[in-house]
Order: sequence, then C-alpha cells, then structure tokens
Amino acid sequence: MSWINKILPSISTSSIGGKSKSSVPEGLWKKCPRCDQTLYRGDLERNLDVCPKCDHHLRITARRRIELFLDKEPQEELFVDIEPVDILKFKDLKKYKDRLNAAQKSTGEKDALIVFRGAVEGTELVTVAFEFGFIGGSMGAVVGEKFTQAVNVCIENRLPLVCFSTSGGARMQEALVSLMQMAKTAAALERLREQRLPFISVLVDPVYGGVSASLAMLGDINIAEPNALVGFTGPDVIRQTVRVKLPEGFQRSEFLLEHGAIDMIVHRKKLRNRIVALVRKLLHERYTAAEPDTVAGTEPGSPDSGEEAAGSGVNAESGTAIEETAPEAVTDTGADETAEELSGKEKTSSEVNPGADSEDLDGEDDDPARQ
Repeated sequence: MSWINKILPSISTSSIGGKSKSSVPEGLWKKCPRCDQTLYRGDLERNLDVCPKCDHHLRITARRRIELFLDKEPQEELFVDIEPVDILKFKDLKKYKDRLNAAQKSTGEKDALIVFRGAVEGTELVTVAFEFGFIGGSMGAVVGEKFTQAVNVCIENRLPLVCFSTSGGARMQEALVSLMQMAKTAAALERLREQRLPFISVLVDPVYGGVSASLAMLGDINIAEPNALVGFTGPDVIRQTVRVKLPEGFQRSEFLLEHGAIDMIVHRKKLRNRIVALVRKLLHERYTAAEPDTVAGTEPGSPDSGEEAAGSGVNAESGTAIEETAPEAVTDTGADETAEELSGKEKTSSEVNPGADSEDLDGEDDDPARQ
C-alpha cells in the first residue's frame, strides 16, 4: 500500500486484490485538450463532441462521424471484407503485422477507412471517413482501394461523394505501395469529375502528408472544421528545417481560408446541413416547401429530377453553383440551420436552371506513420 492510501484511504479508491479501483466509471469524463476543462462525456456527446467551454472540436472516430452525418435509414457499409496484407514483411521497431493487429483491436476497424452508402435528409450519397486511431489514419493499399471502389459506386449509381479526411499521410510500412495510392485516388477522382458528379472534401484535424497532397484537397468544394491542422509537413519540421518563425496560425484552417487554399470553414453543428445543401445545389435537385429537409418525389435520372437536363448536375465550365453558395458559407460557425433554410437562401425560384451550374499534432494521438 502506498503512502497516499495511508493518508487518504477513503478518497474514491478501494483496495481489491491489492489493486486500486476508481469509484468513477472509466470514460465518464474527458478533458478538453485546449482549455483543460474536465467535461462530462454525456454532455460532450450531446454537443457533437465540441467543447461547450471553448468550442474546441474534439477528435472523433470514423464511425461516430458517420453516425452524426448519415440518416439512420437507409445505410449500408461497403467493402467490409477488404483487409491489409503485409506484402513487404516490413519491420521497424516491431513488425508491421503486429502493428496492424494492435490497431484492429484498439479501433475495431480492419483499416483506416470506412465506406458507407446512405442518405442525408433524403439525399442519397456515398461517404467515406478516415479513422485516425488506426496507425494515424495513414493511407495504404486498403485505403486507396476502398476509396477507389467508393468512387466506382458513385459513378455506377450517379451519386455524389463526401469524404471526411483525417490522416498523418501515406503509410511508411507499405513504402511505394502506399505512395501509389496518391496517384490512384487522384485518378479515380478525375473519372468522377468527368462524370460531373460532386465530390465534397471535409478536412478534419489533422490532415497531413500524402492524403493532404492528393484526395483531401481535390474536392469540388473543400470544407474544414474550425482550427483544424492541414498541411503536408508539420510546422515543427518546417520550423526546424528553414529556421524561420512561421506566421501565427500557420496551417490552421483559418489561415488556409484566408490564403485561398480551402473554400469554407463550417462548425460541426452546421456541417451536415451545409453539406446536404451544397450537394443538392450541385445536383440541381428540387425542393418542396411543404416538406422541409426532404427532396421532391422524383427519381434520379427522370426528366423532372433535373438530372437529364443538366447531365450529372455539376457544370464544370460555369462554376455558378459554387460561386452562389460559397460567399455566405465561408465561415459557418454559429447555431444550427436546417437544410431547407440553407437551400431557401440559395434558391430564388421554383424552377431549376439546367445551365447553372507528420510530427506535432497538438499533443493528440502521436502518429508513427506520419510523413
């Protein structure tokens, strides 16, 4: 028994088999990494994992992200059987195979990307989300393959794609195989663009390395959460290499917005409604004032859906849809709005116009695979 137990024997611990057990259930409280306030997990989850004290957006799992974004029904996970293989028999401080096993046990995922087909307020789409807890959300062969197959599903079914990126970059343990995924995913997105189907990229703290240099920054619209770190090489490495003082807020989403690298910053509470409003506009979907947050009862590809008149929806030449939407959405950081309210601002008539268109990460989850 330690000296502290002799002095304070009754403070929240009880000796069971020589071990101390806390009277407070594990995981009931969580500390905000920015303001250091201790937060009740139930309150935090009700606030979409945003600190109620300082408004810091805490990191969440890929499945939590999907849960917050998609409607409960319909919802289907795709490509669940694709698993990583240690082709190179790689070993650093420990075997890559052991790293994979440990990551799978800790996260419950087979690799760092999950793919779902579902709907958001009635608008069908495909969404992919990175799991940062899986070897720093690093991109290897499985991530590249799942992302490419997700693009194929979008093309086959004329659906938009939404990606939530949070990653340390390409996975070092897969060497050139992982670097090849940058070209593979970029080529897949080019095929999606040729089909004039929207790709919305959401940058979630942190996004670095090969992911930021490929798929994460190739969206038709690039959105970031407030204060997210986005770059290729982290600020510490840059600072130590060039030996100059970096600008305040360097690589934060606000800095990127100011310098034109992203299109908008959206608060997590407004992100779902903002994305569905953008997707509907890019697809030229019609709305019904009598049924808010739903799409009129038209089938994709029918003459009344606007899809036939506008091809796939996105007018790559005019860019009108983006220009009309982005100015009012650049810094969405306030309270919730419904998708109908958002679309009401963007739509001025009842007719659709067919011609319109890896190193310091703030102390959270160090990533050994970061580039």
